[in-house]
Amino acid sequence: MRQSLHKLSLAFCLMLCIAAAQTALAAVKPNALFSDGCVLQQGMPVPVWGWADEGEQITVEFQGQKVTATTTGGKWMVTLKQLKAGGPFEMKIGGSNVVTIKNVLVGEVWLCSGQSNMQWTMAQSANPKENIAAANYPKIRLFSVPRVSKDTPQADVKGEWKECSPESVKDFSAVGYFFGRALQAARQGIPVGLINSSYGGTPSEAWTSEGVVKNDPNFAGVRERYAKALEAFPEASAKWEAAMEKHKEAVAKAKEEGKPAPAAPGRPMGPGHQSSPSGLYNAMIAPLVPYALRGAIWYQGESNATRAYEYRSIFPAMIQDWRKAWNSEFPFLFVQLAPFAPPPANTYAELREAQLLTLKLPKTGMAVITDVGEEKDIHPKQKQPVGERLALAARAIAYGEKIDYSGPVYSKMKVKGDKIELSFNHVGGGLVVKGDRLTGFTIAGADQKFVPAEAEIKGKKVIVSSASVAQPVAVRFGWENWPVLNFWNKAGLPATPFRTDDFPMVTAPKK
Repeated sequence: MRQSLHKLSLAFCLMLCIAAAQTALAAVKPNALFSDGCVLQQGMPVPVWGWADEGEQITVEFQGQKVTATTTGGKWMVTLKQLKAGGPFEMKIGGSNVVTIKNVLVGEVWLCSGQSNMQWTMAQSANPKENIAAANYPKIRLFSVPRVSKDTPQADVKGEWKECSPESVKDFSAVGYFFGRALQAARQGIPVGLINSSYGGTPSEAWTSEGVVKNDPNFAGVRERYAKALEAFPEASAKWEAAMEKHKEAVAKAKEEGKPAPAAPGRPMGPGHQSSPSGLYNAMIAPLVPYALRGAIWYQGESNATRAYEYRSIFPAMIQDWRKAWNSEFPFLFVQLAPFAPPPANTYAELREAQLLTLKLPKTGMAVITDVGEEKDIHPKQKQPVGERLALAARAIAYGEKIDYSGPVYSKMKVKGDKIELSFNHVGGGLVVKGDRLTGFTIAGADQKFVPAEAEIKGKKVIVSSASVAQPVAVRFGWENWPVLNFWNKAGLPATPFRTDDFPMVTAPKK
């Protein structure tokens, strides 16, 4: 009798396990971006997607809309028509089960991406105590994408939406927060959703899809370098593992002696490395597509600085790659590199020029931050002006406001005897010097040897000359890694560094 009861008990447990497995398999599951506290984009079609059993009919209800789709290949997707700003609302997603998403807002959604200066948190930035304490904005929502690299595109992402508060903001992107705060203030308090997908120390090719990296001729150098890294990976990996064993011993010893733990040895380039081509796109961008958003802000370039000439083509290719993935020419706003003094000379100047040239793409904008750099720190702590200048660009480019959003940008030159006359776009009510005399201008003759120059504002132009250059042919402004500049416009925005010449570049491929 006892044996029969035992068998019945086992059979019952087995039935429960099978039922639970079937329920789990059948459960409707939306992408993690569609979760409590999320922000949906107003004024445009909004895709909503997830997973369920093959052939299962899914219904999404939101703001009076009821849209259905049938699961194909395990995935379903519906598209909501244009949504009206406001909230909080509830979204219901139903199939074999019903998922209710609460506290949903509709407003403006922006993707914040790049390397460490975008990743840099509020707690690491200037005036952290005051700024964090004041960050009570329940209609700004924050979503942080986990930092991970993958060899193949991922379908979903981990994470959760959080209301902006002193607790949630301290570990969030400072640039992203200041951008969102300024944007919300300018847009009459509309809800703002910020998706932070950034990873320190990474190059732009890591954020570009495999299809572009493998097929675009401009990525030939990227492919060649990675092929060499893969060839060396087995040996490099073995050395790294051995170094990690020694590191564990060193950490244990430091702990015993009450000393700080030594830094771990860096992983060799190869599969799963954060800088491997397409790895971050696969893990940190692909799962977000096609979440409806207004645009993207980007702060990156330091890891490409020694290859600035190459960045001229691969950075615009990355932007176009993202736009193709989203099937939208959304505004893409980026930060020009801050002054910093690493060797070799002029690599940062050439990277800034590559960024400036990227403005040829439609609906792009650039925040110039030559006034916030720190000579010996690649991470300037002043993030508020960075975010606020990106917000100015967003207001003009994404929302069509007639405002000054850029400092002076060089447009053309004219040689007049022993002087060169420079003209500019984005004069912003007039050109100004912050100080007694303009700094950062150099001039050269046909010998291509640049010397410090005298520069003077004359109306909407700048006149540049040097007593040692009788027949000038070119001018450069801020053309160094660590420029000290004071050329602005009356709108309170600094001029971008530039050059009028096309002389050979330090980072150009050697012929």
